[in-house]
Amino acid sequence: MNVADDRCFKGSLMFDEPMSKHTSWRLGGPADQYYVPADLIDLQYFLAQLEPGIEILWVGLGSNLLVRDGGFRGVVIAPLNSLRELYLEPGGLLYAESGISCARLAKFCQKQGLDGADFFAGIPGTIGGALAMNAGAFGGETWATVEQVIMIDRKGNLVERSPAEFEVDYRHVGMPRQEWFAAARFRLPARAAGESSNIRELLRQRNATQPIGQPSCGSVFKNPPGKYAAQLIEEAGLKGYCLSNTTASDVEALIAYIRETIAVQFNVNLEAEVRIVGDPL
Repeated sequence: MNVADDRCFKGSLMFDEPMSKHTSWRLGGPADQYYVPADLIDLQYFLAQLEPGIEILWVGLGSNLLVRDGGFRGVVIAPLNSLRELYLEPGGLLYAESGISCARLAKFCQKQGLDGADFFAGIPGTIGGALAMNAGAFGGETWATVEQVIMIDRKGNLVERSPAEFEVDYRHVGMPRQEWFAAARFRLPARAAGESSNIRELLRQRNATQPIGQPSCGSVFKNPPGKYAAQLIEEAGLKGYCLSNTTASDVEALIAYIRETIAVQFNVNLEAEVRIVGDPL
């Protein structure tokens, strides 16, 4: 890892940064460039000076990402704890930048007496990632409360867009090319008098069904219509199948094997929820 010295921007730019340090699976080869902006204005400047053809990858908590062993040929933008503005606006909307963790947003709403955001506590990612895939948990989905999003393009320009400009579906959001989520405004109702947050109970449920203290990305597959991916995997005899000395290519091969097995046994096409990027070795 090398840090650039000759620069005008304020953030940290690193070269050949191992992506295994920045994904929840603890796997992945190096990124050519890895940038942690100082704030949103700094990110605008950084993007404006990038070469037009360079590929850009945004990474939050790295919980929905598998980077191949050969690494990523481009620049990774890491907004976690950098794009961190979170506050209530005078009109009652909640403003959150994309580097805010979903857990922090849930706790903030709890303290502010806002309803409808408890489910965010069960999403192991950032607001930017949640917006990009319409992440959900415990029956709630990100875009159900979105009032407006602020996009940033590869030239550093900010654009305000309404939900009507996006194709939002289950774990999928169709969005303009070469734009990324910089921030969003959410409209959340006040919690009814006498009602309390159920974040603690939701987290108890999540911890009972997902591995704790082990490298994991949460949900690997989307639930097919009318079914649960986890149930199909268990019925196929694949629950508990594990790997040792794992590489990203091993995980990718296992994902393919599970999909093939489920297709043969149940005639169901499992779609991967995890995003796979980068080059093989």
